[in-house]
Amino acid sequence: MASKKIDGILLKEMFVSGAALLTNNRDSVDALNVFPVPDGDTGTNMSQTINSAVKEINAKPYTSVADISGAAARGALKGARGNSGVILSQILRGFARALEGREEIDGPLLAAALRSGANTAYKAVMKPKEGTILTVIRVIAEEAEEARDKMGDVVELFKLVLTVGDAILKRTPEMLPVLKQAGVVDSGGMGLMVILRGMYAALTGEAVDAVNEVKPDGVPMPGEFVDDHDAIGEITFGYCTEFIITHPREDMRDSDVVRLRRRLERMGDCVLVISDMNVVKVHVHTNEPGKALQYALELGELDAIKIDNMMEERREREAKQAAEAAAKAAEQKDYGIVAVALGEGLTEIFRNLNVDQVVDGGQTMNPSIQDLAKAADATNAKNVIILPNNTNIILAAQQASELTERNVIVLPTKSVPMGISAALAFDPSATPEENEAAMTEAANTVHTASITYAVRDTNYDGREIHEGDIMAMVDNKLSLLGSDVSQVASDITDTMVTEDSSLITIYYGEDIDEADAQALRDAMAEKYADCDVELQMGGQPLYYYLIAVE
Repeated sequence: MASKKIDGILLKEMFVSGAALLTNNRDSVDALNVFPVPDGDTGTNMSQTINSAVKEINAKPYTSVADISGAAARGALKGARGNSGVILSQILRGFARALEGREEIDGPLLAAALRSGANTAYKAVMKPKEGTILTVIRVIAEEAEEARDKMGDVVELFKLVLTVGDAILKRTPEMLPVLKQAGVVDSGGMGLMVILRGMYAALTGEAVDAVNEVKPDGVPMPGEFVDDHDAIGEITFGYCTEFIITHPREDMRDSDVVRLRRRLERMGDCVLVISDMNVVKVHVHTNEPGKALQYALELGELDAIKIDNMMEERREREAKQAAEAAAKAAEQKDYGIVAVALGEGLTEIFRNLNVDQVVDGGQTMNPSIQDLAKAADATNAKNVIILPNNTNIILAAQQASELTERNVIVLPTKSVPMGISAALAFDPSATPEENEAAMTEAANTVHTASITYAVRDTNYDGREIHEGDIMAMVDNKLSLLGSDVSQVASDITDTMVTEDSSLITIYYGEDIDEADAQALRDAMAEKYADCDVELQMGGQPLYYYLIAVE
């Protein structure tokens, strides 16, 4: 049956369905990543981002499309991971802006929201690249705008969205040669289409395999009720009222307990009524605790009555938090540094360089925007320098400034060695602008080789790659293939060292024996007599070596 408009309840179901479908298909989306390194994570990053949006939606009983979309945008921003996740969060952000103040969505408004989502996503990326998720959402928005006056029915228009999206997705290999060589479509665009397909299923009432509700953080699901007086937000109902009904009336029936629950739900929230027909346990947040007790007396005697004034609790808690915040502000320092790294050795290196917070992440695990913002706040500094140390984390780091009041400076460090060089150049007596310039310059003097293995057969940049091949990337570009880790590491270093090079640093991963790493270091020290050659235990997973040449 066609639906002329989408209300808030339906929009919520659509987001939940879209998130569930992507979660069920994230491995397939991950497999579309063009580069065959062991970190194909587009599907995973987008899944975590949209699931974070659903958690935020489920946190409160929102009813309007404005509130639902706004919550989705906030949740997505908090949970966005990787470039694909950040772009998805920006699409949802623009979508929500178009729905501000609206209760329902009709065809023209849906088209306007898609256009707003596309525009916001494009603005978030410094150098938008066609043939990606950006192209998919832009073309969808253009076609939806073109058809909005002809298709007032949102079901019909949404069906067009899927048709157009699928068509432009199939054309992405024509826009990006690397996609064509690998024989795949854009993974981010595919992730978006999976979400939209799941949303359409909810819109039309179609079943989606294993549509699971995403549990919001801090919100109890049935069977695990927790009364959280510390919940964030305004208190609508101020008195936490608990009691037990004992010695119930002999003629009390299940229908009487159900009627009590419904009456309580009309006068409050956080309602819990549990009965075994001998004892009834009741909990409700309400502004009329007396009336709740009066209703309960109709069923039997009352015992263990407890009424807490949550408004007074909130005032006391806020006063304590304000005092703690004031004390913390008095201790606030000028600078803090946040670095992203994965591996025991790399983490220890950054800590020895006076980096305040090291966030777990890298090629195999992208931290969320909220993870980075929390780390920035934890430094308790006015100015926070973030070292993303990965191309897929830079965009998330840039968005982290929206979740913190700190002055966030993101340096475009694309590898851990670049981040280490930048940290070494930090001067606590310099201005933020001077530090940004000096640390960026220091980072750019480093060239990094990353040694890993191919996870599947593919064709990339004119090279035929087989699963298990040892690959060497220099500054994130495929440069060498081989079959022996040490030989590939040695050969790629040959291509990097010049007469101007003075330092070679080898960071060996968790899968490399120290003896093998030491042998590689000794061989390089003998070969490059004019360079200092250092060996460090990085402990990074999946990447055998990171080799920095300066």
